[in-house]
Amino acid sequence: MYPSPADGTVASQFRNSAVAPMAPEIRNATMAKISWQLLPLLIISYLVAYIDRTNVAFAAITMNADLGISAYMYGLGAGIFFIGYALFEVPSNLVLAKVGARRWIARIMITWGIISGLQAFAQGPTSFLILRFFLGVAEAGFFPGVLYYLTHWYPREYRGRVISALFVAVPASNAIAAAISGAILELDGWLGFKGWQWMFILESLPAVGLGFVVYRKLIDHPSEAPWLRDEEKTWLQSELDEERAEAAKQVKPGILATLTDSRLITLSIIWLFTLTASYGLAFFLPLIVKGLGYTNMVTGFLSAIPWTIGVAALLLAGWSSDHFKERRWHLIIALTVGGIGLALAAINLTSLLAIAGMSLAAAGIYSSRPSFWPIPSMFLTGAAAAAGIALINSFGNLGGYVGPFIVGWIRESTGSYEMALIFLAGCALVAAFLTILARRATLGAAADR
Repeated sequence: MYPSPADGTVASQFRNSAVAPMAPEIRNATMAKISWQLLPLLIISYLVAYIDRTNVAFAAITMNADLGISAYMYGLGAGIFFIGYALFEVPSNLVLAKVGARRWIARIMITWGIISGLQAFAQGPTSFLILRFFLGVAEAGFFPGVLYYLTHWYPREYRGRVISALFVAVPASNAIAAAISGAILELDGWLGFKGWQWMFILESLPAVGLGFVVYRKLIDHPSEAPWLRDEEKTWLQSELDEERAEAAKQVKPGILATLTDSRLITLSIIWLFTLTASYGLAFFLPLIVKGLGYTNMVTGFLSAIPWTIGVAALLLAGWSSDHFKERRWHLIIALTVGGIGLALAAINLTSLLAIAGMSLAAAGIYSSRPSFWPIPSMFLTGAAAAAGIALINSFGNLGGYVGPFIVGWIRESTGSYEMALIFLAGCALVAAFLTILARRATLGAAADR
């Protein structure tokens, strides 16, 4: 269980003592040590999570015809993952706050890995929908759990960069999945399995294996870290306690009051429109590229280009947001760029310029992450932070249902992805507009730090 400031830990031992400020180089060295110990495992785990939730986009190239799945039904199946995810996300994060990240994240990873592999044995649209729903149930709580976990290790001034490092897994996973999945599809017929079946089976194995690694290696709290010196633990805990005390002044008492906080509702709506655009693009980009007439292998490599560019934009945005200590305008600019990129892709849908537009869209959408996610922890702490982060993400992840569902419906109705991409562009621009409208009184001064 995560200790509170009142627990008999390093926090309580030093809460009332005068802790001498550490030199900047020592502070940065401490945070670098923490990052080397924690981030590689968390980033790889998140990368695997994203591959397992979105690799259906590549399976669809041949799976849809094999199972008799229409564009509409595929969009429904791609999105229904997020219904299961949203329903169980808040309860999952509350459990994580009690039992610790090591045990709960390991459980999540092993469970989703098994169900991801079982998708290889779908027999038609119904079993496809059921497996996608339960994949979302299994993975519920992973991402907000990791975000909540990081608030126990990183002070405010480092969170933009660390969140951008974590989010590198998203476009990176899309790029890796594009290259690997395209190659695995070429195994079609080997040992009697379709290429898309091999893709689900082989890409599910890392989640199960990493689940056991997380259980053995992840450390729940800085006070338990053998690789931190006592003075480093003391400084870190004093920093975190001071921030939690400041945030606690803004937290409404009780989980229900937290979940109805206007700031959380505002952020949830912004995140909903952001993820609608994000997942609508992620689940259909390979199909759009395939429509240009390329082979599965070439489609995979071309589909990797936007996500590779997204990685660079994401890292730059995280550094900039922390450097200038500003979140709101970074978020507005990123979402606007994403919307413009999607619109350009729609206008140039039948040429390689569509990939350039989707690259700009990926750069904008993914660079919004490091300026968005530090905001909730500025006015939430403890169980309220666990519940609040999960609420934002679960509500926002409904966009993962809405985006693919509407894109599939528009494609089925019009025979083209042009209007679908215009819809996604509108979602990104609406998210930017809502962020402009969000006053300091709504989001708090946190949005400008």
